[in-house]
Amino acid sequence: MTETKKRTGMASLAAAGDDGDFSVIEAIGGPRGVIESMLPGVVFVVLFVATSNLNLTIAVSAALAVVQVLVRLIQRQSVMGALSGLIAVGICLIWAWKSHEARNYYMFGFLTNAAYMALLTVSLIARVPGLGLMVEFIRSLPTEHFREWFRGWMDDAALKRAYMIVTALWVGVFGLRLVVQVPLYLTDHVVLLGTARLLMGIPFWALAIWVSYLIIATPLHRHTAAAKAAKTSADADATEPAPSAD
Repeated sequence: MTETKKRTGMASLAAAGDDGDFSVIEAIGGPRGVIESMLPGVVFVVLFVATSNLNLTIAVSAALAVVQVLVRLIQRQSVMGALSGLIAVGICLIWAWKSHEARNYYMFGFLTNAAYMALLTVSLIARVPGLGLMVEFIRSLPTEHFREWFRGWMDDAALKRAYMIVTALWVGVFGLRLVVQVPLYLTDHVVLLGTARLLMGIPFWALAIWVSYLIIATPLHRHTAAAKAAKTSADADATEPAPSAD
């Protein structure tokens, strides 16, 4: 029996309209994914506090990120999550190393949070919810009939409203991270900044995913069921023999 592959991140929200249980832990990558995501940040903060040696801290954190990818390769497991994490950690470490300031390890995160917040805010102003676009794109890639695909979910008032709400929720998540963490960066409180980053990282992500699921699950399930019913009806009409002329 083949085990169904669990969807993670926003892909887990794309499955909200399907039957089946939703798992927050699986949505954020499972226990191993959580550990691999948080460990480099924990090591960076703890080692820098313990040694005050930025170069050593950077070297150990980089080695750890590489080891995580190598372990997955050896175990013949998916490396995409670990590899993307390696790239992100690498950018952060290079930024800190080039600037000779530990606090700049967190600069890349500020930029990505600000970019996501700006894009989602623009989508709200345009009344085309960014989270809706993302989830629907994952659900069904619009390789053709783009207008039909777009209007299919945009014209569902309840579903669009849910997408608007969760888009606003994620704007709040990204904005709150910046409000709390940027002042700590500007005042060079590296330990507090690192702690805040950890607490507002995976835990915030998990909470936002869970709340987003609660908001969109029912309207998305109804939308999916209605679409399936309409397709079944259309298929039945297409196969029904034409009435006799006699």
